[in-house]
Amino acid sequence: MQSKATSVADYLKELAPERRTEIEKVRAVVLKHMDPALAEGMTYGMIGYFVPHSTYPAGYHCDPRQPLPYAGLASQKQYMSLYLMPQYCGRPGDANAENDDLKWFKAAWAKTGKKLDMGKCCIRFQKADDLALDVIAESLRRTTVKKWIAQYESVLTPAQKAKAAKAAAARTGEPAKATKQATKKVATKAVTKKVTKKAAKKTTKNTNKKAAK
Repeated sequence: MQSKATSVADYLKELAPERRTEIEKVRAVVLKHMDPALAEGMTYGMIGYFVPHSTYPAGYHCDPRQPLPYAGLASQKQYMSLYLMPQYCGRPGDANAENDDLKWFKAAWAKTGKKLDMGKCCIRFQKADDLALDVIAESLRRTTVKKWIAQYESVLTPAQKAKAAKAAAARTGEPAKATKQATKKVATKAVTKKVTKKAAKKTTKNTNKKAAK
């Protein structure tokens, strides 16, 4: 349930008192333990925690106008949600695989005896006491902005990296060496694929000629 509020204060005012109390409890944990380099604001109709463009000019590859998301906190119709993007981001070479942080997170949560109602990166709850807040706090401390950026970039495709580098160059106004490198890598990959396909076709053609003889 997205809000049109333009500030966190306004978003909190919109909530029913009981919801506001629970959201503020979780928010306090996030603010206390997150990397100071992160910023808080309204993103995607919820309270968002993100790497500002001043730190990471490329922004979010899906929409470079948006800063790189890290976490989110929202009041939905039937429940509340805490989004932890580092838990969603997969392993290098396999964006859909569970990364080591997610494996640690699930194991640490299981030890608390509390039920984990989790989607890909969304943890659903009815009240703050449903959450293993100590585990969430440790997760925030473990994943610094530097680590998150490295983890995020490790699962981007060459084309996505080129797009991100281009966005960073446009934002900073500086020539982007990374843009040229990423673009070159994409072009090289395309040429290699074309050459391989052509060679395979030629081999098949020669084989057919020999068979005909």
